[in-house]
Amino acid sequence: MNETIFLDGNSLSIEQVVAVAHGKPDLPRVEIAETAKGKIRQAASAVEKMVAEGQIAYGITTGFGALKDRLIPPEQVQQLQRNIILSHAVGTGQPFDIPTTRAIMLIRANTLARGYSGIRLETLQMLVDLLNCGIHPVIPEKGSLGASGDLAPLAHMSLVLIGEGEALYQGTLLPGRQALDRAGLSPITLAAKEGLALTNGTSVMCALGVLECCRAEILMDAADIVACLSLEALNGTVMAFDERIHNLRPHPRQIECAAFLRTALQGSEFTRKHDPKNIQDAYTLRCIPQVHGAVHEAITYLRWVMEIELNAVTDNPLIFVNEQDGSVEILSGGNFHGEPLAIAMDYLSIAITELGNISERRLMRLVDEHSNNGVLPAFLTRHSGLNSGFMITQYTAAALATENKVLAHPASVDTIPTSANVEDHVSMGCTAALHTRQIISNVEHIVSLELMAAAQGIDFRKQQIGPDRKLGEGTQPIYDLVRQHVPFVEEDTTLNSYISNLKRLLADGEISWLCHRQVESS
Repeated sequence: MNETIFLDGNSLSIEQVVAVAHGKPDLPRVEIAETAKGKIRQAASAVEKMVAEGQIAYGITTGFGALKDRLIPPEQVQQLQRNIILSHAVGTGQPFDIPTTRAIMLIRANTLARGYSGIRLETLQMLVDLLNCGIHPVIPEKGSLGASGDLAPLAHMSLVLIGEGEALYQGTLLPGRQALDRAGLSPITLAAKEGLALTNGTSVMCALGVLECCRAEILMDAADIVACLSLEALNGTVMAFDERIHNLRPHPRQIECAAFLRTALQGSEFTRKHDPKNIQDAYTLRCIPQVHGAVHEAITYLRWVMEIELNAVTDNPLIFVNEQDGSVEILSGGNFHGEPLAIAMDYLSIAITELGNISERRLMRLVDEHSNNGVLPAFLTRHSGLNSGFMITQYTAAALATENKVLAHPASVDTIPTSANVEDHVSMGCTAALHTRQIISNVEHIVSLELMAAAQGIDFRKQQIGPDRKLGEGTQPIYDLVRQHVPFVEEDTTLNSYISNLKRLLADGEISWLCHRQVESS
């Protein structure tokens, strides 16, 4: 039986978001927690009463942004909320994939379930119904400034609720109204504050951040073990991973990374013993714990930020109902501003770019006989000249590493004033997240290239030192996995299918899973 995830605005986890987004192993059902319903109804009633009494409140009885001083009569309040959805849905670019769309919808529903947004229970339930029915609004990737939240993409999400826009349903692209009809649902008429509550928040950049955090964790596990395989292929030494060295510079993730490397390489007969003529390796091997550890740190920071943001209230204004006397206060603030997420995503982009840089440099050492002191043949082929071998794999890695350096320019340091200079500083958090997504994809490819080259190098080493020599306890199962999908390349052939196989193993988490299983059993 599928898991049910109950939304209360306080307890949504990163793992639950991934489960709802990807449906692995089964697609969970989403429900609004009973404990949240009272507060949701209370805030919605407060908004209804305010409108009936003719009180002035931003976005409820006034226009939006620079139009905050335009009063809206009670009979036009519903039209105001519909208009915000229609007018703000001006995104562009490719649509988000279904997992990202589902994550966006789930996170938006969770923040609204906190009961500070003034949305009615039936409107929030409609958003949850879309998730459970598999109606996925078409949401363009671009158009968000990351303050006042992710307005344009969230407007596209919300169009389907009112029977507008487009949605994917059972594999077919349909007009929003038709998708609702096929699923047995009816469009809603938005009440006061609801259009603003649906669109004014950080749910898009948060969804991207959560999903890319998990991808980065999987990539990082693979990069650690691939670096170990490269070290074995290059006849490197484990001396630089000695616990005593890292305890004297006690960055936690550096220490953890060095410990993992020692465990993974334990028992390896492919590493170099003490050699007074060759005491230390190049930085790309010697400094793996320092560089990879710093990348681990950036991922850890992003996870911390996203765990907070998942259960944060990020729209504006917010409705506070006094539990004792029932009095209501509406406060305008700026929780929609994506700066915490933007900086965290930029930090990760820089870190993952560095992970790609060091991986590309290890690949260079694997294919360049002069850089590896002749341990391996030129371009990892027996008959270089007639065969180019792995020469061009490093070209591709270099191209991707260079692209990453452009993408890693921090989006959060840029801002363009909007809404007649009322919204005069924005975070560009969604842009930062989209850059991070592309960088991670590029580095998945770079690390896959390094992995293929490392396995090729190990086979050449076996020919030199004997086929019965053992790899490390952690590297042997990864090497075996590679050889199940990619053979030793004897002469030039098309490599793309092999690279794709390895990238799939990496991105699907199979390499990460094997790493964890091996370390836990050691």
